Amino acid sequence: MSENSVTITDNRNGSQAEFEILNPVVGNSCIDVRQLNAKLGLFTYDPGFQATASCKSDITYIDGDEGILRYRGYPIEQLAEQSNYLETSYLLMYGELPTESQYREFEHSIKHHTIVHEALMQFINGFNNNAHPMAMMVGVVGALSAFYHDSLDISDPQHRDLSARRLLAKVPTIAALCYRHASGKPPVYPRNKLGYIENLLHMMFSFPSEDYLVSPIAARAMELIFVLHADHEQNASTSTVRLSSSSGANPYACIAAGIASLWGPAHGGANEAVIRMLEEISNPSEIPGYVKRAKDKDDDYRLMGFGHRIYKNHDPRATIIRKACNDLLDELEGINQPMFEIAKQLERIALEDDYFVERNLYPNVDFYSGIILKALDMPLNMFTVVFAMARTAGWISQWGEMMTDNEQRIGRPRQLYMGDELRDYVDIRQR
Repeated sequence: MSENSVTITDNRNGSQAEFEILNPVVGNSCIDVRQLNAKLGLFTYDPGFQATASCKSDITYIDGDEGILRYRGYPIEQLAEQSNYLETSYLLMYGELPTESQYREFEHSIKHHTIVHEALMQFINGFNNNAHPMAMMVGVVGALSAFYHDSLDISDPQHRDLSARRLLAKVPTIAALCYRHASGKPPVYPRNKLGYIENLLHMMFSFPSEDYLVSPIAARAMELIFVLHADHEQNASTSTVRLSSSSGANPYACIAAGIASLWGPAHGGANEAVIRMLEEISNPSEIPGYVKRAKDKDDDYRLMGFGHRIYKNHDPRATIIRKACNDLLDELEGINQPMFEIAKQLERIALEDDYFVERNLYPNVDFYSGIILKALDMPLNMFTVVFAMARTAGWISQWGEMMTDNEQRIGRPRQLYMGDELRDYVDIRQR
């Protein structure tokens, strides 16, 4: 028996089989169970794939117990402080930080792919003006494959790279156009002299009739949201992108599938839930009552934006974004909304109250990102769209990695069948 293996015994009949243990660079080892059925006639049962590695990846590493998030080995703290979203996207896509010339070429390429086909404008205008922006995003991003036939050969590395760059460039333009359509505002085209984040804010909030200056503090806060959400390992939407692409689907369809998965409230709706909570509390004087409810084990009420199912001790992204959130609120202190006072008091309680401290119910990244987006006057129905824009870099990186993985097969999970064993058909007149 190999030292780097485990032996599984079927206690029903005594049969045994040896399975290799695969060791990662860091993190938990995995048992290679690909031959489990062939050797023992068994499958594993793992709802939600909580204990199953579906792929090998070099992109993102998370240690939830230690509060670690790394892109390609680089700590998120260093990237958030010293990098920007475009450079981080390059790192995720190509595996290395770019040289100065590589970055200039990449930035130039992205800027010159931001314009969308004019026929897509007609497609967007076909939606009702009360359509949810995420519904529009799913449709419009998926429709990109109907316009860019020159880069749909997924076996061609150049086609894959061109498609990836087009997606990274065009998703913010599409998001801004969907927002403008839904809010009845005229479309704003991209401006190549602006940076990636500044361009997004300009396309969303400017008007043709007046000059629009992007606040550096607002741009910095949004930049952090994008960097911190660029990738997060094999979450539901990323797994959806991979599963879709395992069939050979084109990248635009795969990213549209990821957007659809992210739309679910259990995945992409956390920062929106934070704002709805703050709106429900409505007045700082009501905070003690809501905190009391949250502590009551017989009350199912929960304060949103506290704790994290992956990060058990602290969310490293929250530590980074907290300062940007406070800086933005300080710059916009004239808005004087009770909501932000409520948020500050809840943050203080969560960081000081023994009940929250003992249970690691710290403010997470969704708490701060929700407040930032609200402070920027981002509509609630655009919160998940912002998440989708940020996560596009991760999705296309995961997609690109899968395209070159020789071990990948079309996704085909097994099931534990619990229905009727066998029934005979009965004529409708005799039922």
